[in-house]
Amino acid sequence: MLDAILKALEMAGMMAWDILWALILGFLISGAIQTVVSHKEMARLLPDDRWDTIAKASALGAASSSCSYAAVAIARSIFRKGGNFSAAMAFQFASTNLVIELGLILAILLGWRFTAATWAGGLVMIVLVTALLRLVMRKGLVKEAKTQADEGVAGRMEGHAAMDMAVTDGPIWKRLTSAKGFTATAHYFWMDWASLWFDIALGLLIAGALAAWIPSDFWAKVFVAQDPTVSKIIGPLVGPLIGMVTFVCSVGNVPLAAVLWNGGASFGGVIAFIFADLIVLPILDIYRRYYGLKVAAILFVIFYAAMAWAGYVIEIVFSLLHLVPTRHNAAILQEGLSWNYTTFLNLGFLTLAAILLWRFLTTGGPQMLRMMGGSVDHSPEHHTGHGR
Repeated sequence: MLDAILKALEMAGMMAWDILWALILGFLISGAIQTVVSHKEMARLLPDDRWDTIAKASALGAASSSCSYAAVAIARSIFRKGGNFSAAMAFQFASTNLVIELGLILAILLGWRFTAATWAGGLVMIVLVTALLRLVMRKGLVKEAKTQADEGVAGRMEGHAAMDMAVTDGPIWKRLTSAKGFTATAHYFWMDWASLWFDIALGLLIAGALAAWIPSDFWAKVFVAQDPTVSKIIGPLVGPLIGMVTFVCSVGNVPLAAVLWNGGASFGGVIAFIFADLIVLPILDIYRRYYGLKVAAILFVIFYAAMAWAGYVIEIVFSLLHLVPTRHNAAILQEGLSWNYTTFLNLGFLTLAAILLWRFLTTGGPQMLRMMGGSVDHSPEHHTGHGR
């Protein structure tokens, strides 16, 4: 038993080492983008569900944090401040499925085709969600959701969602290199880590345990891998359901996605699984608190349908383009540590993370961190640190 636990921990640790530099780089880019994109303007920019507005919501979401809980909280904030409900939902899908750090981790563990498929599938899913919400969310339901949203019931990571340190004056490069820009980037970087470390660690531990303890033929049976045609039909339906019960965010579930792919899951099934971070059980409960039980149930049905259909679309399109990998051999474990490019990149980016940590600690970061999980109504909407 002890040997099995140690094997699972070893696999989880090696996967963490493989993706560490990419996580740091992704969070750094995300922090820099959030430094020059103000949350205050989002509601003003998203007043309706026209396709150009949905495109703006998707771009704003892709530039935001990949934390599922923060994305959901920001979406409610946009809705409460006058933003369109469908546009707010498009924002939260983009902020968990189109972000840079997700693409980097996918490329390392599963290959660039999975990165391209997830980003393309994310866009397909946003289109589907918007179209379905237009059909279902009539004025009465939107009003009901708005009434519940205005109650301000706390979810999770509300303080993170309320945080707005964007530097808006001057050219972008001057904003980023200024003292305030450096401070804001450091704060966003470490707030994102604080938001996601548990989900990432949980995802790695689950993936390590499943890779070490469960034979690959188990997943082959779940996804009916012995019949490729049936597998392609079953995969996008089963993938999101497995994602629902793992309780892990979009970045954290990539290691488990690699395990499922190695076990024989279909390409579309793995993509649909990755999308499921917005219907995990804790987030479904947050939808209930934010918008009421009826709207939460509608969101679940629409989101699940969009995830499954996006999986089918990606399976078909990437098959026609001959972009579906032919071998199920994701790199979920390397043989020991060595002085290779991964080690040098990790050391370099860990040094950069340490510099950002120093800035975070010396400019009011710990105080903001203590407020991060509180209610949005009691969290500071503007936090500027000391700006040194």
